[in-house]
Amino acid sequence: MAELKFQNHIRNVYDQLERASISIPLNIAEGNGKSFPKDRKRYFEIARGSAFESAACLDILFSMHILNTEQLQCGKALLHRIVSMLTRMISFLANSVHDDSEEYQIDTVT
Repeated sequence: MAELKFQNHIRNVYDQLERASISIPLNIAEGNGKSFPKDRKRYFEIARGSAFESAACLDILFSMHILNTEQLQCGKALLHRIVSMLTRMISFLANSVHDDSEEYQIDTVT
């Protein structure tokens, strides 16, 4: 019974890893389809969160002795690169997000 429960936990973590890792490129793609930097930034932040979630799943699988050290390090190195790129993209967009200057017209009363 305990073995079945353990196998179920492993399957749940693998499923979560799959969802989180698929979410990364999908949110990047959706963000790139947005016209406004603020919207694009939000999707990149979601993608970065999914990368952190993927890293946590790898840690869990390692702690359950499903992944070995080499597999963990390889996966974490790839996720580190992804997070670094997304962080730079988010930072760039944060610096470019601003309200457009508006021209105000004043009606003069005569």
